[in-house]
Amino acid sequence: MTDVVSLLRQLVAIDSTSALSNGPMVAALTGHARALGFTVRRQEWTDERGIAKANLIAQRGQDPSGLALVGHTDCVPYDPAWAGALTGEEKDGKLFGRGAADTKAFIAASLVAASRSTRAMTLVFTADEEVGCLGAGRLVEEGLVRVKHAIVGEPTRMIPVLGHKGYCLAEILIGGVEGHSAYPETGASAILAAGRVLHEIEAAQEQLSREQDPRFSPPFTTFNVGLISGGKAKNIIAGECKLTVEWRPLPGQDVRRALELLEQACAKVAGGRISVTVKAARLDQGIAVPEQSEIVQFLARKTGNAPQTIPFGTELPYLAALGAQACVFGPGDIRVAHRTGEFVPLAELHEAVDILSSAIEQFT
Repeated sequence: MTDVVSLLRQLVAIDSTSALSNGPMVAALTGHARALGFTVRRQEWTDERGIAKANLIAQRGQDPSGLALVGHTDCVPYDPAWAGALTGEEKDGKLFGRGAADTKAFIAASLVAASRSTRAMTLVFTADEEVGCLGAGRLVEEGLVRVKHAIVGEPTRMIPVLGHKGYCLAEILIGGVEGHSAYPETGASAILAAGRVLHEIEAAQEQLSREQDPRFSPPFTTFNVGLISGGKAKNIIAGECKLTVEWRPLPGQDVRRALELLEQACAKVAGGRISVTVKAARLDQGIAVPEQSEIVQFLARKTGNAPQTIPFGTELPYLAALGAQACVFGPGDIRVAHRTGEFVPLAELHEAVDILSSAIEQFT
C-alpha cells in the first residue's frame, strides 16, 4: 500500500461534503480494502434529497468480530475561497485540507495499519455523520455488524475519549397576529413574544446548570438558540417567528428533561393571541464508557494520555448499541476542523498508524 501521507492526500482530494454523494469516497476506499484482502459490502440508500449514500463494511478473516476501526467519510462544507481545500498541501509538518483531520486522517491510518497485518478484523466507513450520524443509525437498524471492540475515529489529539454529551434539536414556532405597525392594537407581535421566550429559556438554562457532571466542561446540559427568523416587512406586526434550539444533555440524563423545561418555558408565554409550539426534531442520548474498559486502557497506555470526555457528538453511541466496547480516538484537533485551514499534524498521523497497528494485534 502507498504511504499514509500519500493516501491521506488522495482522500482529501475527493470532495465528500455531506451535501454530495459519498460514492466517490466509498469507491476509493473499496479499492484499497479489497487490495488488502477484505471482503466488501455496501449498505446503500438515497437520502431525502435524492442523493446516493452508502456505508462501507469491509471484513477480513474467519472471525472479524474482534476489532472494528470506524470512520465517517463525509465532511462539512468548505469556503469556495479556500483554494487549498482539496489539495492536501504539506507545510510545517502538517497536511492541510477539508477533512484532513475530521476524519480522513483516521481512515488513512486505519487502512495503512490494516496493511501491516493479515489478521481478521473489520473496517466500517460511514456516511452522513456530520448531518446527524445517519449512516451509523442505519448500521444499528440493520444490526449485522457485531464486534467486541471498536475505535471510533475523530480528531481527539490522540487522547482516548470516554464519552460525550448527547445532541437534541427542536423548533419553536410562535404565532401572533399581523397588523399595521402604526396600529399596535390590531395585531400581536410574534417577534416580541419570541423575546419573552428567550428570557424563559435563559431561566431554564439556570435550572439545568444546577445538575452537574464534573467529567464534562461545562459540567451541565447547555441550551443554544442558533437560529431565529420571523416577520414579513418592517411595517407589519410580525405574525410568526421561529427559533431553532439545540441542547446537549449529560450522559445518564433523560433527553426529555431539557425538552420538558423548554415546553414549560414556552407555556409561560403562550396565551391570548400568541401561540407557541415546540417540535422536537432530534433526541440523541449522551454516552460515557467505563474508564477501566480494555480498549480505553490500551489506548491510554499506548499514547501516555489520560482519558477525557469531549463536548461534541460522535458515532460512539451507535457502536455501543451494536454491542462493542468502544472508544473515540484519532489524530488532529477538532478545534481546527470545520474551518478554513483545517489540518492534521503529520507526527500524529504516523503515530496513529502505529497505535492502530498495535490495536489490531491486541484485539484480533
